[in-house]
Amino acid sequence: TGFDFNAYMGEKAAAVNRALDASIPADEPPAALHEAMRYALLAGGKRVRPALCLAACAVVGGREAWAMPAAAAVEMVHTMSLVHADLPCMDDDDLRRGKPTCHVVYGEPIAVLTGDALLSLSFHHMARFDSYPPDIDADKHPARVVRAIGELARCIGSEGLVAGQVINSSFSIRFLIRAN
Repeated sequence: TGFDFNAYMGEKAAAVNRALDASIPADEPPAALHEAMRYALLAGGKRVRPALCLAACAVVGGREAWAMPAAAAVEMVHTMSLVHADLPCMDDDDLRRGKPTCHVVYGEPIAVLTGDALLSLSFHHMARFDSYPPDIDADKHPARVVRAIGELARCIGSEGLVAGQVINSSFSIRFLIRAN
């Protein structure tokens, strides 16, 4: 039988959406921040990055539940990058996936803090032992999680995502200067 890619992606997106929904409080203070985080994170999307994370775990014989905290964290980081990229000081986008961007709905200060909170939450979510199923080997778990968190941090920082945004912003600035 053939592999149904669309069904696979739909199944993984649904599982990731459930994990993301459970990761952010709905009615706890600070309400405006949590509402903005949920707005940005649960706005939809294909969930390609977390699906790749889950697929990598499956390829080496792991269970989906073992990789779900990392998959959710990757999507939190991706969403943070979109919230920050949409800001007026960056790309100044008013729409994301056909909906008003976070800074349009909640204001620029809350949007900045939303991105910051999502980034922090990504690491917190991966580090919390209760994010994982109870069958995780408690003796091996901490070292593996620390290594995974370190790799995520490296991929976000000056060697990865942030570096890419700097390059993109530098290109945009040079383009605007030449256009004027």
